[in-house]
Amino acid sequence: MHGAGPGAWRAACYIAATLSAPVIAMGHRLSKITTRTGDQGETGLGDGSRVPKDSPRIAALGEVDELNSAIGVVLAEPIPEAVREVLTAIQHELFDLGSEIAVPGYTAVTAAHVARLEGLVESLNSDLAPLKEFILPGGTRGAALAHLARTVCRRAERSVIALARVETVSNVARVYLNRLSDLLFILGRVINREAGAGDVLWRKGRSSGDA
Repeated sequence: MHGAGPGAWRAACYIAATLSAPVIAMGHRLSKITTRTGDQGETGLGDGSRVPKDSPRIAALGEVDELNSAIGVVLAEPIPEAVREVLTAIQHELFDLGSEIAVPGYTAVTAAHVARLEGLVESLNSDLAPLKEFILPGGTRGAALAHLARTVCRRAERSVIALARVETVSNVARVYLNRLSDLLFILGRVINREAGAGDVLWRKGRSSGDA
């Protein structure tokens, strides 16, 4: 969380979404961006408690926030509408996941969310050519950005695992991020296929001097 303003914005949104705070109260919080409440190296969680900005919970929250932003960059590209609909839904789910991390003890992501991702992975992958080699991030810009989002997703998963070692976190949250990284890999391939670019295959033993 960079700066007190965005931190206050997220806390207000999480409180409104998860604790039924009045909308007008959230609006007042959003109207003031710079609050200076985090100048001493602490920030507020959705339940009103304060923790150091480098705590495992804030690290995990920041990684999920970055992942959502990375997906937003993919959405800024000319990608297939079906992919756009999937990623837009995921952005909302990641905001829910952020609320879960920001409010200890609260659960927002369920097994149904995980099952939906698994269904998407299975259905989308079935239409792709089987892979016989590893692929490299690349092809179209949209596909490369999907792979970048995938690596951020893996980092977010690691942060949630690290948080779970010291605090109670729903196991479903970790599983959701694991399945999402699989889906982002598949979506990268779908974006390239729909653009007529195809996969960028890794060539074993290729040296830097090869054409």
